[in-house]
Amino acid sequence: MSGTAGTAERTRVRRGPEKQDHDVEARDAVLASALSGVAAVVDDGQPFALPVAVAPDTDPGTGGARLLVHGSTGSRLFRLLASGAPACLTVTLLDGVVLARSQFESSMNYRCVLALGRFSPVAPDDADRALQVITEHLLPGRSVDARPASRQETAATLLLALPLVEWSLKVSAGGPDDDPADLDRPVWAGVVPLHQVWGEPLPAPDLRRGIPVPAYIATWPEGRS
Repeated sequence: MSGTAGTAERTRVRRGPEKQDHDVEARDAVLASALSGVAAVVDDGQPFALPVAVAPDTDPGTGGARLLVHGSTGSRLFRLLASGAPACLTVTLLDGVVLARSQFESSMNYRCVLALGRFSPVAPDDADRALQVITEHLLPGRSVDARPASRQETAATLLLALPLVEWSLKVSAGGPDDDPADLDRPVWAGVVPLHQVWGEPLPAPDLRRGIPVPAYIATWPEGRS
């Protein structure tokens, strides 16, 4: 995915500026691994944060990088996003808990992409392809055997795109940064890594007999780290 470096003033990292990464490939690696994010928008003076499934995509019209989200046409907040209201979308991957010798210095390791802009509805002639992008990102291989959306279901879905123009990537990594005065304390310090773990597939109670678990399910975690 192409894109511009996250150098816009509004997305400049002010707290811990050394943690800002301007590399587009690093940004795209986070988005390729993420399944969800949080979209924020203000409605009549009240801010709201909405959890959403996200999928990276390339705009077929401009060639620019963008993020796809989808929701119900019955959702007031999704309709507000579709109207072009100013919005913020964040995607965060937690990589570990940092345990310092002091509670104050304890923290987390993470990779976080923040994007500012305005969502817009995906063009009707691109809707089918965009829905497939979302399906394949969230459930790789599922579009092969699961029924596609009907016209009625598609009509009830708001499919939105946010261009990745104003964005920043903040990365916190490494061990604890203890005060030198605390280094001799007899307290364990270090990092406890966090990993996404996929469990054994559980069949639906009403699954017909003789239908095996698809082979592609075993590969779903690949590429997500």
